Amino acid sequence: MAASGEEIGPDGVRQPGGEVHAWLPGQNQTVCGLALSRTRLRRFPHVRFDYSGTDVLTQADAVGCICPRCLAATAGRRGKEKHGWVREFPRP
Repeated sequence: MAASGEEIGPDGVRQPGGEVHAWLPGQNQTVCGLALSRTRLRRFPHVRFDYSGTDVLTQADAVGCICPRCLAATAGRRGKEKHGWVREFPRP
């Protein structure tokens, strides 16, 4: 995960804050195509991007907004489709 800000959680671990994007470790850009260096997004490799389109953010959340393009790009990677394409009924 990558974010525009950060907060220190109650356990002392950095947590994302501000605008949140999906990011895969080893990439120099977010899933939606923003360059990390040009947008000055901070990387959080220890935090998973587990948001859905139905999540509701409140004032108490450190996350200000979730990138809608990253939500759309990661929607198919949840659950069974997370590990790529799998044939259900192989041919004999």
